[in-house]
Parts: sequence; C-alpha cells; structure tokens
Amino acid sequence: MMRINLLPHRAHKRKARQVQFIAFSVISLLLGVLVVGFVHTYISTEISYQERRNQYLKQEIDILNKQIAEINKLREQTESLLARKTVVENLQTTRSDVVHLMDQMLRILPDGVYLKSIRQTDSKISLIGYAQSNARVSTLMRAIDNSPWLELPALVEIHATTANGARVSEFTLNFSLKKQAPATPVAPAKPAATKG
Repeated sequence: MMRINLLPHRAHKRKARQVQFIAFSVISLLLGVLVVGFVHTYISTEISYQERRNQYLKQEIDILNKQIAEINKLREQTESLLARKTVVENLQTTRSDVVHLMDQMLRILPDGVYLKSIRQTDSKISLIGYAQSNARVSTLMRAIDNSPWLELPALVEIHATTANGARVSEFTLNFSLKKQAPATPVAPAKPAATKG
C-alpha cells in the first residue's frame, strides 16, 4: 500500500531554511563585528605605538638640533679664535718689517735722491721720489736688488719735472720686502794662541 504525505513538507523545509539562513547571517554578522573589532584594536594599537615612536624621535631630533647649534657656535668661535691667532702671528712676524725697511732705505738711498712718499701694502712697497738724474734711480734700484731685506725693484714711471726751482726726475718705484730675514753672520773663530 502506498502512503501519501499530505503535510506541507515544502513549507516546513522552507521555514527551516529561513531559520538556518537567519542563524548563519547572525553568526556571520557577529564574526564580522569581531573581526572588525580585532582589526580596529590592532590598528589603533599600532598607530599609538607609532605616534609614541614619532614623539620620541622628535624629542631626540630636538636634542640633536640643540647639540648641532652648540657645535656650530663652537666652530664659529674656533674659527674666530684661529683668525685672531693668525692676525697676531702675522703682526708678530711683520712688526720688525717697518724698522728694517727704514733702516735699509737709509743705508741704500744714494746722494741726490729724495723721497716724496712711501706706501706699504702687505709686503709690497710703492715709492715716489725725486732724483737729480736717471742714473741715481738706477743706482737705487741696484741697491734694492742687493739688499738683504728688499727685492724685486720695478720702475713704474720716471719723468722730468721742476722741484724747488731745480730740474729733477720724478719717479715711481715698486719693490717688495723679503719674506725671510737674512741669516745672521757668524763671527769667525779666533785662532788659538801659540806659545813661542
């Protein structure tokens, strides 16, 4: 005999599928919320950790910037002190140059040559003067060339003029102070006394 089921089995299956679908939807929603919560918590933790690192780096950078500023200030002070030291050393080494220049000018100036002006720039000397003849200017140039303190005489210009009613040659002459002082002459040794 054959049995016929007259109960609404399709509706029952449909209802069971709807309940199953709603249950899976709720479970999926809850799992999604949990995953989003965990991801949000993880990202927030990483962001706060990175912000703390950034803050620490900013503090360290500020400290380093202050140290760099101090180093730059010390470097400027060092350069300033070295520049002063160089100036003092230059003054120390050249303080006797004027004395040697005047001494040499008195020694080498030939008769009949008169100086109008002397100008010094570093080791370069510019001389303007009057001479009774061109030969006396040549004598002065040879004396400068033979001087232990002076060197490189160069005649810039010479021309005839009248000074104090006399006809003279006005000249402009350039020369230099030598960089190193001449060696001090060594006195000869005295011969040993012999008994006779």
